Amino acid sequence: MVSPPDLGATTARSRRRFARRQWARRWLAWKYLVAIVLLVALVVGGLWTVYFSSVLAVQGVEVTGTQTIDAGQVREAAAVPSGRPLARVDLAGIESRVESLAAVKSADVSRKWPDRILIAVEERIAIAVVEIGGRLRGMDASGVVFRDYRRVPAGLPRVVTSSGTPAEALREAARVISALPAALSTMVDHVEVQTIDQISLVLRDGRIVRWGSAEQSDEKARVLAKLLSVDARVYDVSVPANVTTSG
Repeated sequence: MVSPPDLGATTARSRRRFARRQWARRWLAWKYLVAIVLLVALVVGGLWTVYFSSVLAVQGVEVTGTQTIDAGQVREAAAVPSGRPLARVDLAGIESRVESLAAVKSADVSRKWPDRILIAVEERIAIAVVEIGGRLRGMDASGVVFRDYRRVPAGLPRVVTSSGTPAEALREAARVISALPAALSTMVDHVEVQTIDQISLVLRDGRIVRWGSAEQSDEKARVLAKLLSVDARVYDVSVPANVTTSG
């Protein structure tokens, strides 16, 4: 004889299965909520660590590219705030302060994680020496006067000018000197500057070249190379299509 099913046990099992299904549905819903909360916590924690904590704060400044100026001078001008979170350091402000140094042509400032500021400096290069107020000053290809010399270095032409010579004329003289071919540059003793279009080259043997402005400098150099074979004291190539000699 078959025993009748135990209805109480069957009901209990059904209730347990139902409870498990209910719990599974609830956990599925809570699982996504927990994941979102953890993600938000990680993002907030990461932002706080990067932007506000001292974990990634500035601990030092590295300077590269310096040759004639002292790296300490660059650091002093940069005024990098030590201890400030690296991500919040004003890189453009540092660049501006470093580039205010006369000898610095340009500066590139970057973050070097986890705790350094890197300053890469490009220094100005002197192409001539100009005497200003009794001081010998180096002048770069842009006409910027940026450093002192005790004596004129070998290989650099002197720029002779008056106290009233405008800065524009010095810039034009720098353009002229930069455009001179090597063969001609070695022949130049000094460059005399009066105005933008009154620039002359005085050669080592005393001959004078009236150059004019920096316009058509390549053509002027080609014409002069042939003209120097003519016995004269003054060569005027300011208008290369109509050169003259005298003396």
